[in-house]
Amino acid sequence: MDHAGATRRQALSRAPGCFYSGTDAHPIYVDRLGAAQSGKLPIVLVHGGGHTGACYLTTPDGRPGWAPAFAVSGREVFVPDWPGHGRSPMRPDFATLSSTEIAESLQRLLEEIGPAVLLVHSASGPMAWWIAEQSPQTVAAIVGVAPGGPANLLPVLPDDAEAVAKLKDDESLGCPVRVEEDRPLFIPPEFMRAYWANSERFPQQAFEAYRRSIVPESARLMNERFNIGGKGLRIADPANLSKLPILIVTGDSDPRHPRAVDAATARYLGAEFVWLPERGIAGNGHMPMCEDNSDEIAALIVAWLEAKGL
Repeated sequence: MDHAGATRRQALSRAPGCFYSGTDAHPIYVDRLGAAQSGKLPIVLVHGGGHTGACYLTTPDGRPGWAPAFAVSGREVFVPDWPGHGRSPMRPDFATLSSTEIAESLQRLLEEIGPAVLLVHSASGPMAWWIAEQSPQTVAAIVGVAPGGPANLLPVLPDDAEAVAKLKDDESLGCPVRVEEDRPLFIPPEFMRAYWANSERFPQQAFEAYRRSIVPESARLMNERFNIGGKGLRIADPANLSKLPILIVTGDSDPRHPRAVDAATARYLGAEFVWLPERGIAGNGHMPMCEDNSDEIAALIVAWLEAKGL
C-alpha cells in the first residue's frame, strides 16, 4: 500500500460505519462492521448480480447475516454495493455497465483497505480473479461462493437471443440468458424462484421480503456473465493466481452451479473445492448466505481462514 493508501486506510479506521470508495466514474457505497483482532485480515463481502450488500447484512427472514458473523469472529468487514446498486450512484448508461468497470471500483476499495480477504458470490467471481491478477498486493485470499469462473473457461455463446434461449436449461452453461443492452434488466419473480430461492434451505415464508431486495441489473453484465459474443471477463494466466489461497464452496441444489462446473473452476485456478454435501451439509442452493443454515456455512469459511492463518 502506498503512502496515500495508508493515509486513507488510517482515516477509514476512524470513520463511521459507512463510506464511499470506487472510481470517479463509478463510486461505491461501503458498509463497515467490526474491528480487526490481531493477526486477522479484513474481509470484503461482494454480492452477485441483481443484489446489494444487504444480502450479507441480514437474511430475508430477519436473522443476522454473514457480515455480522464475520465481525463477531474478530474481523473488520467491508460490504460494498456494486456501482448503480443499492446506495451506489447509478449513471444514465447503467444498462451497459461492464464487469470490468465494477471490478475497477472494487479494486480501488481493496487498494484503500487491503490486503484483505475477498469473498465473492456468483457474478462477482470473474471480478475477483481479475482483481487478484491486476492488483495482487491487495488480495490475500479469495473465497468464492458458487462463483462464476473466468471467461477463459466458458464457451463463446452466440450474440443471438433466439440461439441462447435454446440453451436456457443447460446447467453446464449456467442456464444462460441473453438480453438487449438498451435498458436495465428487471429480474422477474419467477426467475428468482427458479434460480435463487429454489432450494429447500431457502426461507420461503420470507420470499416476498427477499423479492423486494432485488434491484435492476446491467444488461451488459448479464451478457458478459455468460460470455455472450466472447465478451466475458478473462484473466491472462491462471498461474498468476497459483500462490493465492482460494476456496470455492458450492451447494447441491444450485442449477446454475452443478458440481462439475465449479470443480472445473477450482482445478483451473488451483483452488480448494468444497462440495457441501461432502461436509454433511445438504440442500443448499445459490444463496447460502440467505438460507436457514447460513451460520453453519459462515463457520466453515471462518474455520478455513483461521486454518490458513489469515
